[in-house]
Amino acid sequence: MIPEQAVALAVGDGVTLEARLALPPSPRAGVVICHPHPLYGGDMDNPVVVRAAEVCGAAGLATLRFNFRGVGGSTGSHGGGPAEERDVEAAMARMTQHAERVALAGYSFGAAVAGAVAARRPEVAGLALVAPPIAGAAGGPALAEGGVLRALSRAGAPVLVVAGDADPYCPRADLERLRATLPGAEVRIVEGADHFFLGGLFPLGEAIGAWARRLAPGAA
Repeated sequence: MIPEQAVALAVGDGVTLEARLALPPSPRAGVVICHPHPLYGGDMDNPVVVRAAEVCGAAGLATLRFNFRGVGGSTGSHGGGPAEERDVEAAMARMTQHAERVALAGYSFGAAVAGAVAARRPEVAGLALVAPPIAGAAGGPALAEGGVLRALSRAGAPVLVVAGDADPYCPRADLERLRATLPGAEVRIVEGADHFFLGGLFPLGEAIGAWARRLAPGAA
């Protein structure tokens, strides 16, 4: 993994976020990685988030993982989703200082927030949604309908949706429907994995790594 440096991100409403930034020489693009639900122990050191940062860095991308407001050393308090969207936009603003093209990746709650931001930010260079909560959770209906993903796919941005086949928050049947309606997106199902990818981090990393290489063509 590319060495990370501790950075602080300023959000417009006065919140400061703790973050970790990794910058390869001449990054081909950058990716902001969003962690799972803060109220259920989610933070930027989650194994899925760390794995995503590792494989994206290996593909030549700059990476920025951060703690949402109220988590770890980040100030403020949990905002239920809309406030966390501002956190993501602050992270994107920081990443644009290092890379012209910025993509978003998110896990669980982080996937719902990343998808909401991508829906109104056409400059998002790509979107990776890991175990998105499409079964009756915040952000679920929009993702289930595929509107955000379809728009990004049409724009040529690499889109990945990946979840385990035993994930109750992202049922296989819903993933198969997405696969059928989004020919421009890649939908991957990790066999034998649940929402937490215990024992499934390697195939998950392979899926995210392939998506990252589409963002950074020519990377080893």
